[in-house]
Amino acid sequence: MKLYGSYTSPFVRHVRIVLLETAQNVEFIETDQAGSTAKSPTQRVPFLEDGEVFLTDSASITKYLREKAGQDYCRTAQELDDLCLVNTVMDATVNLFFIKRDGVDITAVPYLQRQAARIQSTLAELNQQQWPISTPYNDAQIRFACFIGWAKLRNQIDFSPYKNLETFYANILGYNHFVATQPPQG
Repeated sequence: MKLYGSYTSPFVRHVRIVLLETAQNVEFIETDQAGSTAKSPTQRVPFLEDGEVFLTDSASITKYLREKAGQDYCRTAQELDDLCLVNTVMDATVNLFFIKRDGVDITAVPYLQRQAARIQSTLAELNQQQWPISTPYNDAQIRFACFIGWAKLRNQIDFSPYKNLETFYANILGYNHFVATQPPQG
C-alpha cells in the first residue's frame, strides 16, 4: 500500500493517524504539487494505491482503511454531519490560505469574503458542541484536530474566541497518534 501526501496537509495527517490506529503498513511517499498533478486527477493530496484500489480523497481513504481493519467509519448521521462541517471549514480555510499566498486580496472579492464568513460561522457552530476530553476519538474529531493544528501552524485562525475548541485541542495534544503525526515546525 502506498500513501502519497505531504507532512503538513491536515487531510494527509488524518489518514496517517488512521494508519497508526489500525496498525496497517504503508509506504509514505512525500509528494509535492507537481507530483500530485501528474498522478491524481484531483491534483491534490492525499491519494492512495493498494493493489487495484486507487483512491483520491482523504474521506474515501479513511473509510477504506477503517473498513479494511474491520472498524466503522462515521457510524451515525450526526458523526457524518460533523465530518462534513469540518470538511467545509477546512476546505474554505485551505483555499483562502493558497489564494492569499498567490497575492489575492480576499477582502476585495465578495465570494472570498463569503468564504471567510463561512469559516467563522462554522467554527461558531462547532464551538457549541460537546467535544471529548480523551480517547477514543471518532473520525470527525480527529479530522477537526488535524485542521486546528494546521490552522495554528499556518497562523490562519485565532481560536481564542472559541474556548470549547481550544479545550478540545489542548486535550488531543496528549493523544500519542496525534503527537506522532505532528508536521515539521518551521
